[in-house]
Amino acid sequence: MQEIYIDINCDVGEGMGNEATLFPLISSCNIACGGHAGDEESMRHVARMAAKYNVKVGAHPSYPDKENFGRTVLEMSDVALQQSIVWQLERFANILSEEKIRLHHIKPHGALYNAIAKSRHLAMVFLQAIEKYRAESILYAPFASKVADEADRRGFRIKYEAFADRNYEDDLGLVSRKQSNALLTEPQAVAEHLELMVRFGQVKSISGQIIQIKADTYCVHGDTPSALEILTYIDSEFPKKGIHLAK
Repeated sequence: MQEIYIDINCDVGEGMGNEATLFPLISSCNIACGGHAGDEESMRHVARMAAKYNVKVGAHPSYPDKENFGRTVLEMSDVALQQSIVWQLERFANILSEEKIRLHHIKPHGALYNAIAKSRHLAMVFLQAIEKYRAESILYAPFASKVADEADRRGFRIKYEAFADRNYEDDLGLVSRKQSNALLTEPQAVAEHLELMVRFGQVKSISGQIIQIKADTYCVHGDTPSALEILTYIDSEFPKKGIHLAK
């Protein structure tokens, strides 16, 4: 049996306070930069903890919208959106520099992530905002998205991301969180969903279709209520199948 090594990432620094339990079970993390959650104290604390557990550190910028946890598209000008993203990243990068921790990647959050996946214009706005970090960091982005296509054209390094704990539409978009079936929370169901992607490059959509997908990193949301149970189950069961955490 061929051994497979995978990167599992979590969104953290979002006020859940569960990082110490999650970090031993993941290999990269996305730390909220003050847009949808987080402040300088939480950024520094979580980044230090990630370094302690040898977890790669990424920035997790979003729409500046703590009220809706960054999960609502904001009507704002391109300039205002760029300024917000630049501000979030500069604060975070400065903290990492002080702590001597490398910025490994950037992963947009929530509504911003979904918006730039579908809109080439917004993707270009976002990429211009993060251009400063193009040489030093990787962009986590969904496969077959506008932002991944545009980032590749502009010379960004990309890791395609898929979601272990989210259901997919037939077009590889995520099922809206407004729907009751958006999230997978049962550990075995998440593991089956993830294994199909890891082994065969396929995902079963909400309508039952089997669709091709490409991924280099897989997300389990840190604020999913059963995140620890999911990751513990994967950590226990996947090595039996020859699938290991790349850490």
